[in-house]
Amino acid sequence: MEPTSERKKRVTITDVARHAGVSTAAVSKVLRNAYGVSESMRDRVRASMAALEYRPHAAARGMRGRTYTIGVLLDNIRNAFFADILDGIRDELHQSDYTVLIGAAGFDADDQARTIRSMADRQMDGMILIAPSSPRGEVIATAKALPTVVIGHHDPSDVYDSVVDADGAGAALVVDHLVALGHRRIALVSAAGTKGSMWQLTPEAVLTDGYRQAMARHGLRAETQVLHASYSDDGGYKAGMQLLTADHPPTAIMTGADVAALGIYRATDSLGLTVPDDLSLVGYNNTAIAALSSVQLTSVDQAGHTMGSAAARMLIERVEGRRDRAMQSTMSPRLVVRRTTAEPAGT
Repeated sequence: MEPTSERKKRVTITDVARHAGVSTAAVSKVLRNAYGVSESMRDRVRASMAALEYRPHAAARGMRGRTYTIGVLLDNIRNAFFADILDGIRDELHQSDYTVLIGAAGFDADDQARTIRSMADRQMDGMILIAPSSPRGEVIATAKALPTVVIGHHDPSDVYDSVVDADGAGAALVVDHLVALGHRRIALVSAAGTKGSMWQLTPEAVLTDGYRQAMARHGLRAETQVLHASYSDDGGYKAGMQLLTADHPPTAIMTGADVAALGIYRATDSLGLTVPDDLSLVGYNNTAIAALSSVQLTSVDQAGHTMGSAAARMLIERVEGRRDRAMQSTMSPRLVVRRTTAEPAGT
């Protein structure tokens, strides 16, 4: 073990102030991202912190009322769309003092609620909840005590901020595209949602409503078919097998997530069918895997990175007291057409 006398002395805020030629109060303001600090002052202090390898003491900062930690709740780490959101959160906070801690709580509502409470107990400064299945009342109670941003759910609130995609418009983009190609039997594979959670306007609910409205607008109300499945490869596979072995299988399927679309893709292979010759297939999220040369999945781009960035920015505004009123930010979806959609066979 290195002798105590030879250990490197811990750099203090006073050392940083002396190195930068400013007061300790100025350094403190920079650390707190306080108002009234010029960019030149901020750059000078940060340069001194880097030169001296200064690291703010987390416990001390916590005693001053802030821990500089942000909790992010998601149901699983296999959904590539969540990676896009996390990249946006990380990039937005990259130049700040905030650290992101991830809680992969699973799909169970009770497990998610327990994770949310655990994050709050650990005195995190705020939380970003990605499409939570935990009861809405639990989220509202948390948001009353801790700055919170909900990603995905459209339910308005006076206590939490939210970032959503215009999912109804996204569904309409898909239906319009498929109808223009000549499809009539268009099915939707969507998550079922969580019963008893009291969320009324979940992404899947808004997507389903948009799909139904678009089908009705094209005179295809009788062809409407919604099948509930988990947003996973296995969920998509089971949904694909059920739909494609029916007496009157759809000629096109849209899903609420790319990962489910890939499962349907696998089902077509099991049945000896090909995409798009026998089935047109559309995903949702436009994750990186959709653009792979071997996949080339037509998908709706939700701007996941932008959603994450917006959520982080909104949260920090609330954490640092720059805004005290709840707001909702809405992303505009965009259909990215690739090789998995074509005219139905026989047209």
